[in-house]
Amino acid sequence: MSLILRNLQSSIPIRRVPLRARIELLRHVLGIQQFDLGVICMDNKGIQRLNRTYRQNQGPTDVLSFPFHENLRAGAMPQPECPDDFNLGDLFLGVEHIFHQCRENGEDYYDVLTVTAAHGLCHLLGYKHHTAAEWQEMYQKEKLTLEALNKVAGTSLQPLTKNLFG
Repeated sequence: MSLILRNLQSSIPIRRVPLRARIELLRHVLGIQQFDLGVICMDNKGIQRLNRTYRQNQGPTDVLSFPFHENLRAGAMPQPECPDDFNLGDLFLGVEHIFHQCRENGEDYYDVLTVTAAHGLCHLLGYKHHTAAEWQEMYQKEKLTLEALNKVAGTSLQPLTKNLFG
């Protein structure tokens, strides 16, 4: 199905072709290419507004995930009952926030965008990290996903949640 990639900001340049290619690889690795997915790139002001509205957090963030299948159990695949159910949900990437973090940490922007998208996709698939047990389960899923991507893409990406509870 389709991947909709929208850039709703002008603060940070986005090369859509490499970002789309990596997200498509992630969809393939996760076995979710049959589902529609929206990926929306936001500046700090836009992602901060969404973060405040939906998570009651005041600052900008790197990713917000809005799953179509809201009660999906971690590790389960959505079970569409009709054609409209072939939707995974939407990821909002805080690209300005990510860009500034990359500059501070000396990291590659597109690598971190890819890892952030993988993290968000895991959320769309029911994974959470509110507790240490949930974090461990999500970390393992991200790790396996990125290891598979690394083999295909020749990268060496690591999960975002690596040091969250450690």
